Amino acid sequence: MQTLTAEAILELIRSWVEIESPTNAPDRVNAVLDLCAEQLSAIGGGVDRRSGTEGLGDILVVRIPGERNGPGVMVLGHVDTVHQVGALAGPLAFRREGDRVCGPGIYDMKGGNCLAVAALQHLAATGRRPKLGVTVMMVPDEEIGSPSSRAQIEAEAARCKYVLVPEPSGEGGKLTTGRYGIARYHLRTRGRPAHAGANHQDGRSAIREMAHQILAVEAMTDCDRGITLNVGNIRGGTHENVVPVDCEAKVLALVPDVAAEAEVRTRLLALRATDPNIEFEVTPGLFRPPFEMTPANRSLYERARDLAREIGFDPGWRYAGGGSDGNFTGALGIPTLDGLGVIGNGAHTLEEHLLFSSLEPRARLFERLFETLD
Repeated sequence: MQTLTAEAILELIRSWVEIESPTNAPDRVNAVLDLCAEQLSAIGGGVDRRSGTEGLGDILVVRIPGERNGPGVMVLGHVDTVHQVGALAGPLAFRREGDRVCGPGIYDMKGGNCLAVAALQHLAATGRRPKLGVTVMMVPDEEIGSPSSRAQIEAEAARCKYVLVPEPSGEGGKLTTGRYGIARYHLRTRGRPAHAGANHQDGRSAIREMAHQILAVEAMTDCDRGITLNVGNIRGGTHENVVPVDCEAKVLALVPDVAAEAEVRTRLLALRATDPNIEFEVTPGLFRPPFEMTPANRSLYERARDLAREIGFDPGWRYAGGGSDGNFTGALGIPTLDGLGVIGNGAHTLEEHLLFSSLEPRARLFERLFETLD
């Protein structure tokens, strides 16, 4: 990229967005990784492509040499989206409307990934290199909790000095210096079937028991402490004329720190059936550990803030409720700065968009971080 302009950056973003890549379409996810590998290998990046597992897409790692050897900077992104194939041809067509540019995954997080790629391209095109080596890692499954990539993310991050995450910024452009932990739990009840009219008294309703458990789970929410538990999915029964024998529910718990996570886990695993004739179990699911603000994270943020002020904007910071793969690296104690991506809104909706005006200044922030982090 000869010139780091918003127009040039948007063309790069468009090349990514026009390859629709829902998590459950590994061939399409891999097509985006093909494009990323091509763009970074063209500027001297060494490509390490790892075959996908669990029916998911591949993992891509590209290493860009720096001026100095030793632990470097990791750029950690994902190329999967929640939008299914067809959104681009229908309700979420790529289009620019004034400052807003719409498209599936443009905000979360193809736009941010391309800011980092554009910055690296511009350094190379102008005969410069990052001060430290840069490892660009793109994963295929963040939107479903990174089940196939977490271990590899943690292993790569352990080799680096800093982690930069181009997830979208929040609250009008703030950088993310910490994130809540996110834990998933699966609840299951099993009762006894019976004809709902002729022999109702002989049945034991799995749905009725689950209703008791849902109330107990949701009562654990404590908004003043930043602890929330949400039963977001429930499935059970076969027919309204049968006392239901099975019921399942899924819980999402957000916790601000390690202590709160341990407390919630203990309370959920201690739940017992209210009816002794009903089987009830709680099973932990995928988990993103809390990514807490540390002195090292604050120092990295302050470096980025000062560079942003030199460029002409003041990003501010936030502690975010939503999770990202930055949770994994931050929990390891590696200095991590998240939310470096585009400004916009509408993640996971048909209103997803970025602001064109945010592209050049935020790409320049990536460029300055690559030039100065040591």
